[in-house]
Amino acid sequence: MSASRLRFADCDPRLDPAKTLIDELSQELAVRYDFTDDGTAGYVAEEACAAGHSFVVAWLAEELIGCAALRPLEEGAAEVKRMYVRPAFRGRGFAGVLLSELERRAREMGYDVVRLETANRQPEAIRVYQRAGYVRTAPFGYYANDARSLFFEKDLRLDRDDRSFHSLQRSMDQP
Repeated sequence: MSASRLRFADCDPRLDPAKTLIDELSQELAVRYDFTDDGTAGYVAEEACAAGHSFVVAWLAEELIGCAALRPLEEGAAEVKRMYVRPAFRGRGFAGVLLSELERRAREMGYDVVRLETANRQPEAIRVYQRAGYVRTAPFGYYANDARSLFFEKDLRLDRDDRSFHSLQRSMDQP
């Protein structure tokens, strides 16, 4: 399938389809890490409706494929949360396009830096972030003291020549 039919929509994370994706992600993380909590890492869906937050879902034609969120950290900085692509759509570049869309939204909202936490048992996620230009950074936030956590950031001010969503789409559409 081609990325040209990929579309994004703002969504209230308390409602379907976002809630479905968040639940799938939480279940996957619970299995992968033997979590005793719900795997939300302090992400509160109700907060996502406040200023400075964004929750986006991705669709390929009529199929729901993934989601991602932004939440403010500090002046000029946002955190990526709830980044998820359904297993059937992994390995096809959709996570990178979804992340690019989230970065576009972060720029529009006035953020200069985007940070994220992922864990050491998610090598596929780490590759997506590194390919997108994220670099390791100091621990922060909810998982700052968790030895499994890896922290990344991207300075969006230095990323003006990065491929836009549309150029990513074009590159995915070519054989």
